Amino acid sequence: MTKKVLISSLLIFILGLNLKVVSQEKTLVETIVTFKVRGFHLDLRIQVMTPEALKSFTKELAGFGINALVLEWEATYPFEKQATISNELSYTREEVKSFIDYCQQIGIEVIPLQQCFGHVEYILRNERYSQLKEDKKDISQLCPLKIEENRNLFTDLFTDMALMHNSDYIHIGGDETYLLGHCSECSLKAANEGKSKLFVDYMKMMCEIVVKLGKKPIMWADILLKYPEAVDELPKETIFIDWNYGWKTNHFGDIENLQQKGFTFWGAPAIRSHPDNWYITYWEKHFNNQRDFIPYARKAEYEGLIMTSWSTSGLYGFTWDVGNKVIDMEQIRNTYPLSGFRILVASYSEALKNEEPINPKNFVINYGIERFGFIKRDGEKLWQALSSSPELIFNGKPEVSNSIAEMRSNSNLARELLYSLKPLKNKKEFEHYKLMADFRNHYLAFRELESFYNSDQFTVNHSKKLIEELKELLVQSKELDQRFFELNKGFLYDSEIDDQNRIRNLGLNILYNRLTKLKG
Repeated sequence: MTKKVLISSLLIFILGLNLKVVSQEKTLVETIVTFKVRGFHLDLRIQVMTPEALKSFTKELAGFGINALVLEWEATYPFEKQATISNELSYTREEVKSFIDYCQQIGIEVIPLQQCFGHVEYILRNERYSQLKEDKKDISQLCPLKIEENRNLFTDLFTDMALMHNSDYIHIGGDETYLLGHCSECSLKAANEGKSKLFVDYMKMMCEIVVKLGKKPIMWADILLKYPEAVDELPKETIFIDWNYGWKTNHFGDIENLQQKGFTFWGAPAIRSHPDNWYITYWEKHFNNQRDFIPYARKAEYEGLIMTSWSTSGLYGFTWDVGNKVIDMEQIRNTYPLSGFRILVASYSEALKNEEPINPKNFVINYGIERFGFIKRDGEKLWQALSSSPELIFNGKPEVSNSIAEMRSNSNLARELLYSLKPLKNKKEFEHYKLMADFRNHYLAFRELESFYNSDQFTVNHSKKLIEELKELLVQSKELDQRFFELNKGFLYDSEIDDQNRIRNLGLNILYNRLTKLKG
């Protein structure tokens, strides 16, 4: 063999090795499970976003690699045949069509979510549908044995959704049907045939409407996992979503059992969920939820993942008129608007891209460096502030701390950390964190006064001092209201901003008025 031939042979051998390595690397990359559906859930029950904000937010989602948007329109959807359902903040049909077309252009499929069993207060609040209630004094759930009426109603609603949305799917809800088997007829059927049969017969009818429209039905998995006996009767096209916000696997029931029956599963973590509210965001819980659940969803071979983001828990207080007529309803719990949660959307995107579980602390530090121009030490401060342990107040007392004053002290440490940081860019985004911290401190100051008002020590003689302290808080609340308005103007409708400010200050104003009257 000549020297030239030997060199050529060596080159071919080395090239072959390199191609083999590249091929192995390619195979390795392909083994990382990529979710077919990488989705995000938008909750428009309250905190209704403007059309411009919807497009801007969705464009950012597309940049994060999101390809599906589950849109819970509720009463903001402009129904045609069932127009009674639409509320004062509903979009026009032109706005909805424009938004869906825009999403299609940027590679995002809009999947409508139309509840059809529970969480239907926005439907049953209207007298037109009152005969469908499971309980005459509760408007959260339909009676599943009102078969023809429900079939006609949801044929209209699903058909409207199918015509407007070009998605292959319609999400039909089905979660948290707490009144399942409640009325006398439903109770009898549940006793004779089981709650699973009661639930499945109804949801099967809903699924069949969707299938006839050429769509695939999606439903939350919690009730079927709890009562799985009749699940085989559902169409095999049905997709179940396992929503897990930080609890153990199979929290609702045996998921693998349903998978073995041939049903497809998607997963759903959360960036806003119970017990988040105006005054508490469990940042670390949500980061850990992504860290733990997304790798599990890959291992369990879920085909899709939908990040939920709940503006409220879906529980309401009502103003009633005679004859069990609902005049008005107001949500019991509000979270901070989605405008303040970009960091959790970004971590979700990161967790979707990598096979290894996300490291929350490292992610937040790096996010602070890249997004706000921090040095590493400041990124660590951001993590320290966000990962501080918040706690709730029950019956006027803290969960863990010895007093609300102690809670205020602990909360103020996180607040001071945030105020010590000076972002070099994206300053408006950072202002949301500071405002959240100020909301919490203001709230705790109020709750401390309210706790004394409800104590054995309170007498009329204390009214003057409490009134003066409440006056200071009322002044502070106006400044907080203005900051909230400035940060969310254009993101939410002005009327929604005003409404959120009103609800947040309601307790403070009521106590002030009571004490003023008491003193007078």
